[in-house]
Parts: sequence; C-alpha cells; structure tokens
Amino acid sequence: MIDLAHTENQIQNVTNFKDLISSPFHGEINAMRWERKLRGDFSEIVKKGTQNENIAELHPEELLELQLSEQGQLARNLLLNDMKLLKKHGASPTLNIIKNYDRDDAFPFFPTDVYSFHVDRSPIPTDTFLCTYIGESSEILPNSQAIQKILNPEIRAELKKLYGEEEGEGFEEFLTEFFFDLHYQAKLSAKPIQLGVGHLWKLAIDHPKSKVLPCLHRAPKEKTGQSRLLLIC
Repeated sequence: MIDLAHTENQIQNVTNFKDLISSPFHGEINAMRWERKLRGDFSEIVKKGTQNENIAELHPEELLELQLSEQGQLARNLLLNDMKLLKKHGASPTLNIIKNYDRDDAFPFFPTDVYSFHVDRSPIPTDTFLCTYIGESSEILPNSQAIQKILNPEIRAELKKLYGEEEGEGFEEFLTEFFFDLHYQAKLSAKPIQLGVGHLWKLAIDHPKSKVLPCLHRAPKEKTGQSRLLLIC
C-alpha cells in the first residue's frame, strides 16, 4: 500500500506501458508507476519453479514447461507478456524467485547489499524497471529523507581507516570503486514507500544525462517461508 501523503513530489502514475516508457522524469519525479490488479495464481509459479538456491531465475522457456492450472496459466501469460514488452523496449528483464539475497559482511560498518537504500548507476541513459508479483515488495524513499552514507562523519572516518591513506582524489575513487557512494542512510523521520504487488515501476538511475536525482530503493526483508517473485531490469 502506497502512502499517498509522500508521493506527490516523487511519483507519477501512468495507465499503460506506452506511457510508462515514454514519459520523462522531471523536477522531483524520479519514480513512475503503472498501477495494475493482477489476475492469476502467481504462488503456483513460485511453487513449481522454486529450486534449492536462494535466488532462482526463471527463463521464458522454463515458464512454458511448467504444468499449471488455469489460474497458473493466466499468471504465466502475464509474466511472459511483461518480459516481451520490456525486451521490445530494449531492456533485459530477469524473472527471479527469491528466498533471500546474500548479506554483505565484508565491511560490517557499511553493508553494500540490496537491503540498504541505494541508487543504480549506468554509464549510459537508462532506467530500472521492476515488478513484484507475490511476496514482500521493494521500497523507495524520497531523496530529501536520506543522506549519502559517505557523508556521515562516523562512517567516513571508518572508510578512511579502510582506505589507509590520506584523503584525496584517490579516496573518492576508492569510494566509487567499491560502490560506497551509491548507498544512503534514512533519516530518523523517514517514511519509506512500499511499491506494492503487481504494479510495474520505472525508477530513475544515476547516469551522465539524467535531469533528476536517482531514486533511492531497497529490497524488503523477506518473511520466513515466503518467497518473492520479482521481475527486474
């Protein structure tokens, strides 16, 4: 459920895929939502497509091989259509069944896994598309409600120790090389916005020609025994 009180300046709603891909980000708008009510049994897809891995990718040909009920077939058709639309747009969608992501413990004071609020970056103009079909949904956060973690004095001091040299141009390159600069810390008053189930989203990313701030987002903490079905590209 989206908290409408915090969407006015960040989120733009559209009613179809064409508008989703063609509408430009502007001003404070760095997230767009195609709101949908899904038909079909996506839990059947998860059940029959699940493997032992924490993250299992489902390719279109594997989807087509699943023996499904009528409701399962409706779910499969929508998944295949979403992937087809995105591929036609030039994207490379990946459909994953997610039990949980790997946690990053390389730097205990600064995890850089997807459970941390972060932005995506690309050397070329592009966007991030995602949709959660079942399970806990991703979250976004207004840029004004977070600070870049590398600007936190305590965290920055730890990063300087890790770098081991005098702060300078090399230190900034170090922060970029290990993706520290992509992660953000929510303010105490922050109110994350859940993206909800079934809606296809377009999020702004950090690239050289972007006219808006990149969208801060993170993966949710999964519920025990409940997998997510996520399309992302």
